[in-house]
Amino acid sequence: MKILIINGPNLNLLGKREPDIYGPRSFEEYLRELTAHFHHIHLEYFQSNHEGMLLDKLHQAGFDVDGIVLNAGALTHTSIALADAVAAIPAPVVEVHISNVHARESFRHHSFLAATCTGSIVGLGLEGYHLAIEWLVRRAGAVRKIEGKE
Repeated sequence: MKILIINGPNLNLLGKREPDIYGPRSFEEYLRELTAHFHHIHLEYFQSNHEGMLLDKLHQAGFDVDGIVLNAGALTHTSIALADAVAAIPAPVVEVHISNVHARESFRHHSFLAATCTGSIVGLGLEGYHLAIEWLVRRAGAVRKIEGKE
């Protein structure tokens, strides 16, 4: 099983950026923990501050992976192009936000991605990535059973 984690703009600054909102840990540090926990799956990680690179990664991987965990950062609230890319690929995508975007500024309350993603996890800190991966693993198992591949 292969799951891709995609982080968008400014998430390369986790651990340094507004630790009162996003916590004190870098994503790379947390990724080591995720990889150890989900040792039976191939986790791939990609981060970019550039919308076009995020689009290219979704187009490239969205036909080959079993699931995608996507934290598009602020592009969640502005990018119809990312929503269109998610809609265009067969891989299930779970939208994740570290902070509770609904308890923050009003412009963060709308997600262009939500309607095209399989589900959304917000406000649970870095743990949201873990929960998203867990759900994608369970979903893949259920799909395999339905298709008679298990």
